[in-house]
Amino acid sequence: MLPTLSPAASASAATPPPRPIPGSYGPPVIGALRDRLDYFWFQSQDEFFRRRAAANRSTVFRTNIPPTFPFFVGIDPRVVAVVDAAAFTALFDNTLVDKRDILIGPYNPGAGFTGGTRVGVYLDTEEPEHERVKKFAMAILHRSATTWASAFRAGVDAMLDSIEADLAAKASDEKPSANYIVPLQQCIFRFLCKALVGADPSVDWVVDKFGFTILDVWLALQILPTQKIGIIQPLEELLIHSFPLPSFLIWPGYYRLYRFVEEHGAAAVAYAAEEHGIGKKDAINNLLFVLGFNAFGGFSVFLPFLVAKIGEAADPTGLRPRLREEVRAAMLKAATGGGDTVFGFKAAREMPLVRSTVYEMLRMQPPVPLQFGRARKDFVLRSHGAAFQVAKGEVLCGYQPLAMRDPEVFDRPEEFVPERFLGDEGQALLQHLFWSNGPETSQPAAGNKQCAAKEVVVDTACMLVAELFRRYDDFQVEGTSFTKLVKRQPSPTMSEPAAAGAQ
Repeated sequence: MLPTLSPAASASAATPPPRPIPGSYGPPVIGALRDRLDYFWFQSQDEFFRRRAAANRSTVFRTNIPPTFPFFVGIDPRVVAVVDAAAFTALFDNTLVDKRDILIGPYNPGAGFTGGTRVGVYLDTEEPEHERVKKFAMAILHRSATTWASAFRAGVDAMLDSIEADLAAKASDEKPSANYIVPLQQCIFRFLCKALVGADPSVDWVVDKFGFTILDVWLALQILPTQKIGIIQPLEELLIHSFPLPSFLIWPGYYRLYRFVEEHGAAAVAYAAEEHGIGKKDAINNLLFVLGFNAFGGFSVFLPFLVAKIGEAADPTGLRPRLREEVRAAMLKAATGGGDTVFGFKAAREMPLVRSTVYEMLRMQPPVPLQFGRARKDFVLRSHGAAFQVAKGEVLCGYQPLAMRDPEVFDRPEEFVPERFLGDEGQALLQHLFWSNGPETSQPAAGNKQCAAKEVVVDTACMLVAELFRRYDDFQVEGTSFTKLVKRQPSPTMSEPAAAGAQ
């Protein structure tokens, strides 16, 4: 539980004077190494932040963040950690924080992973190129709207066909199961290529078969120095967390994807030049980053959490039957002419429980748990009933899983409550949902750093839930595997919503 202030203390001063930020970085080198071992080895990431918040009796405190000693030359691991909803909002204020080259913290994997281009997410809002690239990303997403839903449904159908076949082949096993991670990643990669790049990966068998694996390796090499993966210690510390991983290891695969976009996504590349003044090389590298890091990486992290949570065998609140009922009602509405000609974005926004469930999963398991920013100037950081003086140049490290479980904001913050965001009170809580590098109540714009695909991510997750209940009356999941699939029984009162158009 996060430390909280008493009501008396909270009411004592509406605007308390700023005080020094508690916490310590420890002795040079040794302090950073101690924190690194706690972060990766002795404690979980969650426990790392919780313990320090409790020890300092504050939701704003000083600590070190990996990666650190010995070969990360020029990396300063010292940060001001922020783990409450009130102070976290400073990370979205572009007048207070600079987001230059700080996507995953003080450590920057380098432009070698992006073909020599400083892609949009590493640009600060005050850099002239940021607005150009952000507008291009938003425009590409807007152009994809006509094909997104149909490409996604086709991909999900292929994925579920594969999972069903795998589960049927193991029917004689004592506990049959079918892992869905590889089929899901193939689905995500193929539909994103069609929707964002405008190219079908089946035209290149290497890209079609191995494209998602290339992206997995590409992502891993960039972020592994900051991630715990759980191999035998001390091998993980020595081989993964002690030096930057080189980009040349993935260059052949990355170049294959680059050529695929160059040859088969020529319309999108030309659009970047003609409408946004972005050269071919930078356009392709930005497209690949949006495809690979933002979209593929984000969906690959988040969607398995969502599927596993909904598919829990226990289902103590009867969530699956309630979701199924809502999905089927929306399908019937779409099929009878009251909704989409394809069961897509409009229908996804007319399923409030499905949408609230997705929001709650984003609150509990945000795809990107950490947000960073470097103070542009001296300023006062305000938390619940407290204020802290931040100096120019200090790095703020916001840990979302705790900020979005702030007991000052959320009732039963540690519980998964699918109905949390229903009704007027639930809608009011959306201002504290920060998964997209901004409040859910704000919108991406050329002048901010909020995820350009904020709306489409939620809609796509809703569509995945809808597809599962379109096809199955029930299903169960253990970890990353389906263990039970109950095919939908035909109903004389329900027809398919524009199935032909969705393919």
